[in-house]
Amino acid sequence: MFFRMVVLFSLWVVDEGGFSMVEDMNVEVNVYKVGDLVRGKVAKVEEKQVLVDIEGSKQAGIIPISELSSLHIEKTSDAVSVGDEIVAKVKKVEEGETEEEGLLILSKKAVDADNAWEALEKKFASGEAFDVVVKDIVKGGLVADVGVRGFIPASFVETHFVEDFSDYKGRTLKVKVVELDREKNRVILSHRAVVEQEQEEKRKQAFQAIQEGQVVEGTVRRITDFGVFVDIGGFDGLVHISQLAHTRVAHPAEVVKEGDAVKVKVLSVNEASGRISLSIKEALPGPWEGVSEKLAPGDVVTGKVKRLAPFGAFVEIFPGVEGLVHVSQISNKHIGTPHEVLKEGDEVKAKVLDVNEKDRRISLSMRELIEEPVQEDYSQYTKPTESTGFQLGEVIGEQLKKLK
Repeated sequence: MFFRMVVLFSLWVVDEGGFSMVEDMNVEVNVYKVGDLVRGKVAKVEEKQVLVDIEGSKQAGIIPISELSSLHIEKTSDAVSVGDEIVAKVKKVEEGETEEEGLLILSKKAVDADNAWEALEKKFASGEAFDVVVKDIVKGGLVADVGVRGFIPASFVETHFVEDFSDYKGRTLKVKVVELDREKNRVILSHRAVVEQEQEEKRKQAFQAIQEGQVVEGTVRRITDFGVFVDIGGFDGLVHISQLAHTRVAHPAEVVKEGDAVKVKVLSVNEASGRISLSIKEALPGPWEGVSEKLAPGDVVTGKVKRLAPFGAFVEIFPGVEGLVHVSQISNKHIGTPHEVLKEGDEVKAKVLDVNEKDRRISLSMRELIEEPVQEDYSQYTKPTESTGFQLGEVIGEQLKKLK
């Protein structure tokens, strides 16, 4: 610790009677040694050093630029300004004319480091998240000043891959201490850990709020062969390929693309496994909804034969909406089965006979659109029968009378 010197001197004044002693005064002068902590104010900022007025001492203080900050700085003004109050540690004492007038070489970063390690150890133990400012970008990550040099590896910056960190300099990031080694002067920070914790908290809150049967809005994040993952507020749910549309889908990319905003219905929630099943199809109007407003008996429609059965053919006239052409309504000729005339995939025209939206039934007829062959009248070309003036029956009757 510093030494406190007490100097005893007397104050004399001159009056009419000559010199007289007023009183004895004690003046305390602090004399600092290596390792002592001193308080003072920045008196002057030079290019490579800072001059400090030390409280209660005649000793002058100098802080070299290398002892100002734990990070590399180009000029002293990057770390302090004139008038700043600082606490520094005595690194060296250069003797002056008297012991109390020696020059003190000080270190601000040593005090900052001591304070920082104590604070960092508490934050590391508690898992506390705190803000830091990115001071520099180096190979492999970012550097922050936390009283000592704190390093954020590239893989600990975000939850996603970042190719270019150039715009991170000067940014404020919330971080957690994930590794601490005072002997090696090693401080590893992570912003990703904070983001992941926030995402987990949002996921828990969302799981508590979400309920089966709800229809919510989401964003398509990822497309796979078996379905798509939709973000519904901080976490992803799966829409299986069978739940994408009312019609058959060969691949999800036929229906949606990444970034699309979609409405989904929650089919199931499993908080233990973290899985949510969603359906786009269930959030869409049913294919039969409003069919009676689109079709009426007598309308002529075009559709594709989807299925053949012994009793008729099912023709898709809207996506997900099929009508039945009964076997008796397929042809104007007698057929035993629809297979004699049609095959799956054929495009046909049919006339609407009946629409029953409630029971999801539509009756169609192909036969009514088939024109009957025109019967040609050849009577004008037949040779007329010449009249003999009597009837055949009369001739036979006369012959019978003669026989008798």
